[in-house]
Amino acid sequence: MKNVFQMQKSLIVTGSSGLIGSEVVRYFGTALGYQVHGIDNNQRAVFFGEQGDTRWNQERLVKEVPNFAHHELDIRDRGGILELVKQLRPSAIIHSAAQPSHDRAAAIPFEDFDTNAVGTMNLLEAARQFCPESPFIHMSTNKVYGDAPNLIAIKEFEYRYDYADDAYEHGIAESFTIDQSTHSLFGASKVAADVMVQEYGRYFGMPTCCLRGGCLTGPNHAGVELHGFLSYLIKCNLEKKEYKIYGYKGKQVRDNIHSLDVAFFIDAFINAPRIGEVYNLGGGKKNSCSVLEAFRLTEEVTGKKQQFFYVDQARIGDHICYYSDLRKMQEHYPSWNITQSLQETIHQIVEAWQEQR
Repeated sequence: MKNVFQMQKSLIVTGSSGLIGSEVVRYFGTALGYQVHGIDNNQRAVFFGEQGDTRWNQERLVKEVPNFAHHELDIRDRGGILELVKQLRPSAIIHSAAQPSHDRAAAIPFEDFDTNAVGTMNLLEAARQFCPESPFIHMSTNKVYGDAPNLIAIKEFEYRYDYADDAYEHGIAESFTIDQSTHSLFGASKVAADVMVQEYGRYFGMPTCCLRGGCLTGPNHAGVELHGFLSYLIKCNLEKKEYKIYGYKGKQVRDNIHSLDVAFFIDAFINAPRIGEVYNLGGGKKNSCSVLEAFRLTEEVTGKKQQFFYVDQARIGDHICYYSDLRKMQEHYPSWNITQSLQETIHQIVEAWQEQR
């Protein structure tokens, strides 16, 4: 059994060069003084091409976070994962590596499932064998609910849709069904991972949780057309590139949460872990917006008119309206709350894109 000091001082972070991974590395490594071991092999560039490349973020972390060690490792490499976890025996594992796109999954189904489901299984089993008392935090997705949220009665406004059923006044809760719906292959592979993380928690008594994210975003997001709604939209605005709206009149709604608020919640869970838990992690109703509303908010910051065209065909399994009910998270961890507003988040993303250009 590790002592308390060790429990507070070492992490493994998968997908460490990505949006959530890099935020966790910086927060835990710089602000909290943890020794952080990042696992990343720039697979995002393989999935999405040059625009998805995250080497720049990896290099920045190596330069700016003194307690950070990069490991060039694929989570599908079972032997490599087992050996690294055995060697490090970390006090917590934050699993944020994934194939994250609906559309891309259909073109690469084996790679999608092997990354999202089998990669998660490799990490869980390594944790069970070598550090079963260490909190295991899995970045899941709201896509585990498939398109079932589209069965909720909605009302239409000038720029957005919203729930017409008062039962969903606060958004989608963790008790919402994941059955009898279309998920996309990506959603299905994430369901497999999500359920396995819960099962390792309940069956083996391990401190695990699934964070079913809405639109996770922030200034470090390498947004592309197939993944990274807000980041990619802002990039299109700044580069005067047409943004493609897929169906629902552009009134489809998402809740957006800044990656720093995700890191804050991960910290809260590590300090008071639970067994096999599930949380809907998003910005909630206050940080929700439609595509059309995101255009307007971005235009207010950049002063540039958003260029777009409309395709009257929604993506398979896409949500008409989705925002997270945060009440369970706030009940379990009352010190946690959203600290970054949607407007402030957009400001930060705009500034980050301008600096990169």
